[in-house]
Amino acid sequence: MKLHLHRFQLETKTPFKLSRVTYNVRELLVVELEEDGFSGFGEASDHSFYDVKIEEIWEVLENLKPIIEAYEFDTPEQFWEEMNSYLKDHSFAQCALDVAAHDLFGKKMGKPLYELWGLKLENLPITDYTVGIDTPEKMVEKMRAKPWSVYKIKLGVPEDLEIMKALRAATDVPFRIDANCGWTVKEAIEKSVELKKLGVEFIEQPLRGGEFNEMKDVYEKSALPVFADESCVSESDVKKCVGRFHGINIKLMKCGGLTPARRMIEEARKLGLQVMAGCMMESSIGISAVAQLLPLLDYIDMDSILLIKKDIAEGVKILENGEVVFPEENGIGVKLLS
Repeated sequence: MKLHLHRFQLETKTPFKLSRVTYNVRELLVVELEEDGFSGFGEASDHSFYDVKIEEIWEVLENLKPIIEAYEFDTPEQFWEEMNSYLKDHSFAQCALDVAAHDLFGKKMGKPLYELWGLKLENLPITDYTVGIDTPEKMVEKMRAKPWSVYKIKLGVPEDLEIMKALRAATDVPFRIDANCGWTVKEAIEKSVELKKLGVEFIEQPLRGGEFNEMKDVYEKSALPVFADESCVSESDVKKCVGRFHGINIKLMKCGGLTPARRMIEEARKLGLQVMAGCMMESSIGISAVAQLLPLLDYIDMDSILLIKKDIAEGVKILENGEVVFPEENGIGVKLLS
Protein backbone atom coordinates (compact mmCIF):
# COMPACT_ATOMS: atom_id res chain seq x y z
CA MET A 1 0.00 0.00 0.00
CA LYS A 2 1.25 3.49 -0.90
CA LEU A 3 0.39 6.75 0.85
CA HIS A 4 0.12 9.96 -1.18
CA LEU A 5 -0.70 13.39 0.27
CA HIS A 6 -2.24 16.21 -1.79
CA ARG A 7 -2.74 19.78 -0.63
CA PHE A 8 -5.47 22.15 -1.84
CA GLN A 9 -7.37 25.28 -0.86
CA LEU A 10 -11.15 25.53 -0.67
CA GLU A 11 -12.54 29.03 -1.16
CA THR A 12 -16.13 29.88 -0.28
CA LYS A 13 -18.34 31.72 -2.74
CA THR A 14 -18.91 34.47 -0.15
CA PRO A 15 -17.31 35.15 3.27
CA PHE A 16 -18.80 32.71 5.78
CA LYS A 17 -19.53 34.16 9.22
CA LEU A 18 -20.24 32.23 12.42
CA SER A 19 -20.79 33.62 15.91
CA ARG A 20 -17.06 33.29 16.66
CA VAL A 21 -15.22 33.63 13.31
CA THR A 22 -15.43 34.67 9.66
CA TYR A 23 -13.53 32.88 6.91
CA ASN A 24 -13.50 32.41 3.14
CA VAL A 25 -10.57 30.00 2.64
CA ARG A 26 -9.78 26.64 4.22
CA GLU A 27 -6.60 24.63 3.72
CA LEU A 28 -7.30 21.04 2.71
CA LEU A 29 -5.22 17.88 2.82
CA VAL A 30 -6.31 14.88 0.75
CA VAL A 31 -5.02 11.44 1.72
CA GLU A 32 -4.71 8.83 -1.03
CA LEU A 33 -4.16 5.17 -0.26
CA GLU A 34 -3.13 3.19 -3.33
CA GLU A 35 -3.08 -0.59 -3.59
CA ASP A 36 -3.57 -3.14 -6.40
CA GLY A 37 -4.42 -0.43 -8.92
CA PHE A 38 -7.11 1.15 -6.74
CA SER A 39 -6.98 4.49 -4.93
CA GLY A 40 -9.03 5.46 -1.91
CA PHE A 41 -9.41 9.10 -0.84
CA GLY A 42 -10.04 10.88 2.43
CA GLU A 43 -9.60 14.49 3.54
CA ALA A 44 -9.06 16.86 6.44
CA SER A 45 -9.27 20.64 6.55
CA ASP A 46 -7.69 23.10 8.96
CA HIS A 47 -9.84 24.41 11.80
CA SER A 48 -8.93 27.26 14.16
CA PHE A 49 -11.55 26.34 16.80
CA TYR A 50 -9.96 22.90 17.25
CA ASP A 51 -6.45 24.29 16.72
CA VAL A 52 -5.84 22.06 13.70
CA LYS A 53 -3.31 23.09 11.06
CA ILE A 54 -2.67 21.34 7.76
CA GLU A 55 1.08 21.45 8.31
CA GLU A 56 0.68 19.41 11.48
CA ILE A 57 -1.59 16.83 9.81
CA TRP A 58 0.90 16.53 6.95
CA GLU A 59 3.81 16.03 9.35
CA VAL A 60 1.95 13.44 11.44
CA LEU A 61 1.01 11.37 8.40
CA GLU A 62 4.42 11.70 6.75
CA ASN A 63 6.05 10.42 9.94
CA LEU A 64 3.60 7.52 9.96
CA LYS A 65 4.14 6.74 6.27
CA PRO A 66 6.57 3.78 6.75
CA ILE A 67 4.12 2.11 9.14
CA ILE A 68 1.12 2.77 6.88
CA GLU A 69 2.86 1.47 3.79
CA ALA A 70 4.08 -1.65 5.58
CA TYR A 71 0.60 -2.45 6.88
CA GLU A 72 -1.11 -5.51 5.39
CA PHE A 73 -4.52 -4.04 4.73
CA ASP A 74 -7.53 -6.12 5.76
CA THR A 75 -10.59 -4.11 6.83
CA PRO A 76 -10.97 -0.36 7.44
CA GLU A 77 -12.11 -1.00 11.00
CA GLN A 78 -9.02 -3.02 11.87
CA PHE A 79 -6.84 -0.42 10.13
CA TRP A 80 -8.46 2.30 12.26
CA GLU A 81 -7.69 0.40 15.45
CA GLU A 82 -4.05 -0.10 14.44
CA MET A 83 -3.59 3.54 13.45
CA ASN A 84 -5.40 4.90 16.50
CA SER A 85 -2.46 3.97 18.71
CA TYR A 86 -0.49 6.60 16.76
CA LEU A 87 -3.30 9.05 15.98
CA LYS A 88 -5.46 9.14 19.10
CA ASP A 89 -4.59 12.83 19.57
CA HIS A 90 -5.01 13.66 15.87
CA SER A 91 -8.64 12.98 14.96
CA PHE A 92 -8.56 15.05 11.75
CA ALA A 93 -5.60 13.06 10.42
CA GLN A 94 -7.20 9.79 11.53
CA CYS A 95 -10.43 10.76 9.77
CA ALA A 96 -8.67 11.40 6.45
CA LEU A 97 -6.86 8.08 6.71
CA ASP A 98 -9.98 6.18 7.79
CA VAL A 99 -12.13 7.55 4.97
CA ALA A 100 -9.40 6.76 2.44
CA ALA A 101 -9.25 3.21 3.80
CA HIS A 102 -13.03 2.80 3.50
CA ASP A 103 -12.98 4.16 -0.03
CA LEU A 104 -10.13 1.84 -0.99
CA PHE A 105 -11.87 -1.14 0.61
CA GLY A 106 -15.13 -0.50 -1.24
CA LYS A 107 -13.36 -0.08 -4.57
CA LYS A 108 -11.41 -3.31 -4.07
CA MET A 109 -14.59 -5.14 -3.11
CA GLY A 110 -16.42 -3.68 -6.12
CA LYS A 111 -19.31 -2.21 -4.13
CA PRO A 112 -20.45 1.14 -2.70
CA LEU A 113 -19.63 1.44 0.98
CA TYR A 114 -23.23 1.75 2.18
CA GLU A 115 -24.01 -1.51 0.38
CA LEU A 116 -21.12 -3.28 2.10
CA TRP A 117 -22.65 -2.11 5.39
CA GLY A 118 -25.98 -3.69 4.43
CA LEU A 119 -27.75 -0.34 4.04
CA LYS A 120 -30.32 0.70 1.43
CA LEU A 121 -30.87 4.15 -0.03
CA GLU A 122 -34.42 4.47 1.26
CA ASN A 123 -36.18 7.22 3.24
CA LEU A 124 -33.06 9.38 3.27
CA PRO A 125 -33.08 12.77 5.00
CA ILE A 126 -32.51 15.76 2.74
CA THR A 127 -29.73 18.20 3.45
CA ASP A 128 -30.36 21.72 4.65
CA TYR A 129 -28.67 24.77 3.11
CA THR A 130 -26.67 27.00 5.45
CA VAL A 131 -26.96 30.78 5.62
CA GLY A 132 -24.09 32.44 7.47
CA ILE A 133 -24.45 35.46 9.75
CA ASP A 134 -24.85 38.83 8.02
CA THR A 135 -27.26 41.73 8.07
CA PRO A 136 -30.91 40.64 7.89
CA GLU A 137 -31.16 42.11 4.39
CA LYS A 138 -28.13 40.24 3.08
CA MET A 139 -29.20 36.98 4.71
CA VAL A 140 -32.56 37.26 2.99
CA GLU A 141 -30.71 37.89 -0.30
CA LYS A 142 -28.58 34.76 0.24
CA MET A 143 -31.66 32.70 0.95
CA ARG A 144 -33.55 33.97 -2.07
CA ALA A 145 -30.52 33.33 -4.27
CA LYS A 146 -30.68 29.65 -3.23
CA PRO A 147 -34.30 28.50 -2.91
CA TRP A 148 -34.29 25.44 -0.67
CA SER A 149 -36.66 23.18 1.25
CA VAL A 150 -35.01 23.67 4.66
CA TYR A 151 -32.41 26.20 5.81
CA LYS A 152 -29.82 26.07 8.56
CA ILE A 153 -29.39 29.58 9.95
CA LYS A 154 -26.25 30.61 11.79
CA LEU A 155 -27.02 32.79 14.81
CA GLY A 156 -25.27 33.98 17.97
CA VAL A 157 -25.42 37.77 17.66
CA PRO A 158 -27.57 40.43 19.39
CA GLU A 159 -29.75 40.74 16.26
CA ASP A 160 -30.77 37.05 16.25
CA LEU A 161 -34.52 37.57 16.49
CA GLU A 162 -34.49 40.49 14.08
CA ILE A 163 -32.71 38.27 11.58
CA MET A 164 -35.16 35.41 12.02
CA LYS A 165 -38.23 37.61 11.65
CA ALA A 166 -36.83 38.99 8.38
CA LEU A 167 -36.09 35.49 7.08
CA ARG A 168 -39.50 34.17 8.08
CA ALA A 169 -41.17 37.03 6.21
CA ALA A 170 -39.35 35.89 3.07
CA THR A 171 -40.21 32.16 3.15
CA ASP A 172 -42.40 29.58 4.85
CA VAL A 173 -39.95 26.63 4.72
CA PRO A 174 -38.58 25.09 7.96
CA PHE A 175 -35.53 26.55 9.69
CA ARG A 176 -32.86 24.92 11.83
CA ILE A 177 -30.70 27.12 14.06
CA ASP A 178 -27.00 26.78 14.84
CA ALA A 179 -25.88 29.19 17.56
CA ASN A 180 -22.27 27.89 17.47
CA CYS A 181 -21.79 28.30 21.25
CA GLY A 182 -23.01 31.90 21.06
CA TRP A 183 -25.67 32.08 23.79
CA THR A 184 -26.05 32.05 27.55
CA VAL A 185 -28.52 29.76 29.33
CA LYS A 186 -31.00 32.63 29.69
CA GLU A 187 -30.70 33.59 26.03
CA ALA A 188 -31.12 30.02 24.85
CA ILE A 189 -34.30 29.45 26.85
CA GLU A 190 -35.86 32.81 26.01
CA LYS A 191 -34.94 32.70 22.33
CA SER A 192 -36.23 29.15 21.98
CA VAL A 193 -39.75 30.37 22.72
CA GLU A 194 -39.64 33.03 20.01
CA LEU A 195 -37.86 30.77 17.53
CA LYS A 196 -40.53 28.09 17.89
CA LYS A 197 -43.12 30.68 16.85
CA LEU A 198 -40.99 31.37 13.76
CA GLY A 199 -41.07 27.79 12.51
CA VAL A 200 -37.71 26.54 13.79
CA GLU A 201 -37.31 22.75 14.09
CA PHE A 202 -34.41 22.60 16.55
CA ILE A 203 -31.41 24.48 17.96
CA GLU A 204 -27.85 23.27 17.59
CA GLN A 205 -25.19 23.99 20.22
CA PRO A 206 -26.60 27.02 22.05
CA LEU A 207 -23.90 27.04 24.77
CA ARG A 208 -20.14 26.49 24.81
CA GLY A 209 -18.96 22.93 24.38
CA GLY A 210 -18.02 22.09 27.96
CA GLU A 211 -21.09 23.51 29.66
CA PHE A 212 -22.90 20.22 30.31
CA ASN A 213 -24.34 21.24 33.68
CA GLU A 214 -25.72 24.46 32.21
CA MET A 215 -27.17 22.53 29.27
CA LYS A 216 -29.34 20.51 31.65
CA ASP A 217 -31.30 23.67 32.42
CA VAL A 218 -31.64 24.51 28.73
CA TYR A 219 -32.69 20.94 27.92
CA GLU A 220 -35.44 21.01 30.52
CA LYS A 221 -36.78 24.48 29.71
CA SER A 222 -36.19 24.96 25.98
CA ALA A 223 -39.27 25.21 23.80
CA LEU A 224 -37.35 23.42 21.05
CA PRO A 225 -35.17 20.30 20.84
CA VAL A 226 -31.45 20.95 21.26
CA PHE A 227 -28.63 19.16 19.45
CA ALA A 228 -24.99 18.83 20.51
CA ASP A 229 -22.18 19.73 18.13
CA GLU A 230 -19.13 21.11 19.95
CA SER A 231 -20.38 19.22 23.01
CA CYS A 232 -20.17 15.90 21.16
CA VAL A 233 -16.73 15.64 19.63
CA SER A 234 -15.81 11.99 20.18
CA GLU A 235 -17.30 8.64 21.17
CA SER A 236 -16.84 9.30 24.88
CA ASP A 237 -19.08 12.38 24.66
CA VAL A 238 -22.23 10.59 23.50
CA LYS A 239 -23.33 9.40 26.94
CA LYS A 240 -22.65 12.86 28.39
CA CYS A 241 -25.37 14.27 26.13
CA VAL A 242 -28.18 12.25 27.71
CA GLY A 243 -30.41 14.60 29.70
CA ARG A 244 -28.59 17.59 28.19
CA PHE A 245 -29.49 17.28 24.50
CA HIS A 246 -32.19 15.64 22.44
CA GLY A 247 -29.73 14.65 19.74
CA ILE A 248 -26.14 14.80 18.55
CA ASN A 249 -24.44 16.12 15.43
CA ILE A 250 -21.58 13.86 14.35
CA LYS A 251 -18.74 15.27 12.26
CA LEU A 252 -16.23 12.86 10.83
CA MET A 253 -13.13 14.99 11.35
CA LYS A 254 -13.98 15.63 14.98
CA CYS A 255 -14.55 12.00 15.91
CA GLY A 256 -11.86 10.43 13.71
CA GLY A 257 -13.72 9.07 10.70
CA LEU A 258 -16.45 6.67 9.62
CA THR A 259 -15.38 3.87 11.96
CA PRO A 260 -16.09 5.77 15.22
CA ALA A 261 -19.04 7.62 13.65
CA ARG A 262 -20.92 4.36 13.13
CA ARG A 263 -20.26 3.38 16.74
CA MET A 264 -21.51 6.78 17.91
CA ILE A 265 -24.72 6.35 15.93
CA GLU A 266 -25.31 2.92 17.46
CA GLU A 267 -24.73 4.20 20.99
CA ALA A 268 -26.90 7.27 20.46
CA ARG A 269 -29.79 5.08 19.32
CA LYS A 270 -29.45 2.87 22.39
CA LEU A 271 -29.52 5.98 24.59
CA GLY A 272 -32.60 7.44 22.89
CA LEU A 273 -30.82 10.30 21.18
CA GLN A 274 -31.62 11.52 17.68
CA VAL A 275 -28.74 11.59 15.23
CA MET A 276 -27.58 14.17 12.75
CA ALA A 277 -24.36 14.28 10.75
CA GLY A 278 -22.76 17.50 9.66
CA CYS A 279 -19.85 18.88 7.70
CA MET A 280 -17.14 21.45 8.07
CA MET A 281 -15.67 23.08 4.97
CA GLU A 282 -15.17 19.98 2.85
CA SER A 283 -14.93 18.93 -0.78
CA SER A 284 -16.91 16.13 -2.40
CA ILE A 285 -14.55 13.66 -0.73
CA GLY A 286 -15.71 14.45 2.80
CA ILE A 287 -19.32 14.93 1.71
CA SER A 288 -19.41 11.62 -0.16
CA ALA A 289 -18.04 9.92 2.96
CA VAL A 290 -20.71 11.29 5.29
CA ALA A 291 -23.36 10.47 2.66
CA GLN A 292 -22.70 6.77 3.28
CA LEU A 293 -24.31 7.23 6.71
CA LEU A 294 -27.56 8.74 5.37
CA PRO A 295 -29.77 5.66 5.91
CA LEU A 296 -28.82 5.76 9.61
CA LEU A 297 -29.62 9.45 10.22
CA ASP A 298 -32.55 11.63 11.23
CA TYR A 299 -31.03 14.84 9.85
CA ILE A 300 -28.12 15.78 7.62
CA ASP A 301 -26.13 18.95 6.97
CA MET A 302 -23.85 18.23 4.01
CA ASP A 303 -24.06 21.42 1.97
CA SER A 304 -20.41 22.54 1.95
CA ILE A 305 -19.97 21.52 -1.70
CA LEU A 306 -22.69 24.06 -2.51
CA LEU A 307 -20.80 26.80 -0.66
CA ILE A 308 -17.34 26.47 -2.27
CA LYS A 309 -16.20 28.10 -5.50
CA LYS A 310 -14.39 25.09 -6.94
CA ASP A 311 -14.53 21.44 -5.95
CA ILE A 312 -11.42 19.29 -6.18
CA ALA A 313 -13.25 15.99 -6.57
CA GLU A 314 -16.38 14.36 -7.96
CA GLY A 315 -18.72 12.31 -5.83
CA VAL A 316 -22.30 12.53 -4.60
CA LYS A 317 -24.47 15.29 -6.06
CA ILE A 318 -27.02 17.41 -4.25
CA LEU A 319 -30.17 18.34 -6.15
CA GLU A 320 -31.97 21.67 -5.79
CA ASN A 321 -34.50 20.15 -3.38
CA GLY A 322 -31.75 18.85 -1.07
CA GLU A 323 -31.91 15.23 -2.21
CA VAL A 324 -28.63 13.35 -2.63
CA VAL A 325 -27.72 11.45 -5.79
CA PHE A 326 -25.11 8.73 -5.41
CA PRO A 327 -22.57 8.09 -8.21
CA GLU A 328 -21.91 4.79 -9.96
CA GLU A 329 -18.42 4.59 -8.41
CA ASN A 330 -17.69 2.08 -5.65
CA GLY A 331 -16.33 2.85 -2.19
CA ILE A 332 -17.50 6.31 -1.15
CA GLY A 333 -17.81 7.06 -4.87
CA VAL A 334 -15.19 9.75 -5.43
CA LYS A 335 -12.68 10.72 -8.09
CA LEU A 336 -9.97 13.31 -7.56
CA LEU A 337 -10.11 16.04 -10.22
CA SER A 338 -6.72 17.69 -9.81
